[in-house]
Amino acid sequence: MIFSHNSGIVYLRGLKLILALTSCVLLGFANFTNAQINELDHIEDSVIKIYTTQAAPDYFTPWRLLTPRQTSGSGAVISRNRILTNAHVVANASYVQAQKHNDPQRYQARVEFVSHEADLAIITVDEPGFFSDLQALAIGDLPEPLQEVSVYGYPIGGKTLSITKGILSRVEQQVYAHAGAYLLAGQIDAAINPGNSGGPVIVDQEIVGVVMQANAGGRAENLGYFVPPSIVRHVLADSEDGINNGFPDLGFRTQTLDSPSAKAAYGLRKDQNGVLVIKVFDGSPAENVFQENDVILKIDDYDIAEDGTIKLSEDLLTDYKHAIDMHHIGEEIVVTYSRNGAEYTAYLEAQKGLQSYGLVEGEQFDQIPEYYIYGGVLFVPLNMNLIKRWGNDWGRSAPVSLLQARNEWSSPERREVVVALQVLAADVNLGYHDWRNWVVEFVNGEQVRDFEHFSQLIKGNPEENVVFENKNGYQMVINHKEAIASEDAILAQYRIPAAHSVGLFPE
Repeated sequence: MIFSHNSGIVYLRGLKLILALTSCVLLGFANFTNAQINELDHIEDSVIKIYTTQAAPDYFTPWRLLTPRQTSGSGAVISRNRILTNAHVVANASYVQAQKHNDPQRYQARVEFVSHEADLAIITVDEPGFFSDLQALAIGDLPEPLQEVSVYGYPIGGKTLSITKGILSRVEQQVYAHAGAYLLAGQIDAAINPGNSGGPVIVDQEIVGVVMQANAGGRAENLGYFVPPSIVRHVLADSEDGINNGFPDLGFRTQTLDSPSAKAAYGLRKDQNGVLVIKVFDGSPAENVFQENDVILKIDDYDIAEDGTIKLSEDLLTDYKHAIDMHHIGEEIVVTYSRNGAEYTAYLEAQKGLQSYGLVEGEQFDQIPEYYIYGGVLFVPLNMNLIKRWGNDWGRSAPVSLLQARNEWSSPERREVVVALQVLAADVNLGYHDWRNWVVEFVNGEQVRDFEHFSQLIKGNPEENVVFENKNGYQMVINHKEAIASEDAILAQYRIPAAHSVGLFPE
């Protein structure tokens, strides 16, 4: 083949152009890759490993602590030298440390704010310079369904940072495993292991969720859960004054109205939907506003469907409770409701839920358990801490009488359940040595309101005997003088520091 002089020049020019374009493409690819690496480094450096020594109270022997255990979790640096993590990572913590990515040193940390409801906590490190080379991550928006997300953290099985990917598969109201609150949660199709807790879920370098404990009870595989941005922002705003106000509760309970017959019975038109009020608590914002058999139609601008859901977006439905959750304490909540077919509007002030709404208080953390030993019998208030002391399978292994109390509403006459947990064998309680987990309804014929009332009834008892009685009429009789006289000997015999918990009887 013969080339002319001109064709050779064209060929060389074309070759130079191709080489130049190739160089530009390679340079652009290199710049893009470097940018990705820099972004990845920025996120990795902001993810912190958290070490905790936890010593929780033993609710079977409430004057003692359980054996301290070492745990670890993850967190992410957010604004103002704060690290966002899970509440369960630092719950009942006696010592907390933080470790940066690719830094072998551990730095002592302290807890600034905790929301056990939302399973979120804020910690910080006072060591000078700890945050100087770290960039804070911003809180982003909830991803769209089927969008890919990245999960950062330090799961068990290794010491280095782990990065996994998953798809957002579901967003709805869930029972949070840590404290049992019913809040909005996201679900991704990736297993989340111990140690990942508190780590950020990332999209476009922003935190779109905080990994939390799985709440499927071990029945679901390859699923992970996270606290979504709306809940994170609520907690961050709540933390500004350092006081945990939590999420509001208007003080009423409802059931769904799926049945057309039920709708008609409560005066709804065919085009109306809502939820039926079945309980209004004394002392709540709803008292003297709603009545049983009212139908809640709307919360603010959210219409409530017959299954109790509201529409947050075209692709997202969740329980109407979320519309209340997003308010802060003291804000006004507008509720539209129907009574006997007539429609009304009420303006309620968002208030913190009262412990007295249910007979069994939810699980508490960083608190000293209450107890009272009288005549060698250990009496305690019933709460979820005690029930969960029966182990992970507490729903099957805890006594039925204690579990049933979880489904009962409180009332002014009975706000709390008192349990005779065990009997410390002694002469004064002869005949009752094998009694345990026994619910006390009456003391000398007077109904027990709560643990404080119960304790005062015993302390101020003027009778020769104290008679404890349950709802079936079974009785335990303790001689009052013998109980007082034998107290010191029983405490010494069983190595118990005091007959009652600190603060039970204020000076």
